[in-house]
Amino acid sequence: MSTPQAAVRPSRLSLAVRDSSTMLRRNLLHARRYPSLTLNLLLTPIMLLLLFVYVFGDTMSAGIGGGDRSDYIAYLVPGLLLMTIGSTTIGTAVSVSNDMTEGIIARFRTMAIHRGSVLVGHVVGSVLQSVVSVVLVGAVGVAIGFRSTDATALEWLAAFGLLVLFATALTWIAVGMGLISPNAEAASNNAMPLIFLPLISSAFVPVDAMPGWFQPIAEYQPFTPAIETLRGLLLGTEIGNNGWLAVAWCLVLAALGYRWSTARFHADPK
Repeated sequence: MSTPQAAVRPSRLSLAVRDSSTMLRRNLLHARRYPSLTLNLLLTPIMLLLLFVYVFGDTMSAGIGGGDRSDYIAYLVPGLLLMTIGSTTIGTAVSVSNDMTEGIIARFRTMAIHRGSVLVGHVVGSVLQSVVSVVLVGAVGVAIGFRSTDATALEWLAAFGLLVLFATALTWIAVGMGLISPNAEAASNNAMPLIFLPLISSAFVPVDAMPGWFQPIAEYQPFTPAIETLRGLLLGTEIGNNGWLAVAWCLVLAALGYRWSTARFHADPK
């Protein structure tokens, strides 16, 4: 005969999964009904991709030692895919802030639901939106000439795993930023580093081509090792230490974001 404690555990897990699924559906419905924010954030990496390819492509290709514009397209797309994730998570910060300021979170606190399910719904929904956004930006990249003919199925799987892990890490950080923001505008401003950091990484030019004083800023941040790892997986360039550095950054950011977000969420409202 099972003990009472053993009987309770499955019900709690079932409750958490059920409520998290409900919150996930809620966030996906919000994204479908109000697509303007997601589309506006998605336009940023697409416009940068087209700008740097068609306006600066030949010059930038020569600067990185490439032969023509296609070489710079190959260099640029992996960085823009990760920038797309940073851009998409800004919408998560705004969405969380709206929930906090509009009172729905206070209502959820009074309901018999698993409290963690609210955050889980936001995180899973944001990761799914990030994956869709990455696919769309990747499709634009392929349409203008990006190719990854040498990547094996295992390397493609590893690249996808890195993108999902990176999206999860940034999403937890974005959730924390949304929870501390007094309004949606502040949440958007607080999350701007998630789209600014790729601009000062190796996304557009190699770190070695930057001024000496600026290179540590570009090198010692989460986007650069992730970008170099993604390039190595898709294009066959050398990965070196960037692989484990990228995973380490993702795990640290995810852990910090999770602890920060859950602590803020479970704190008694003032």
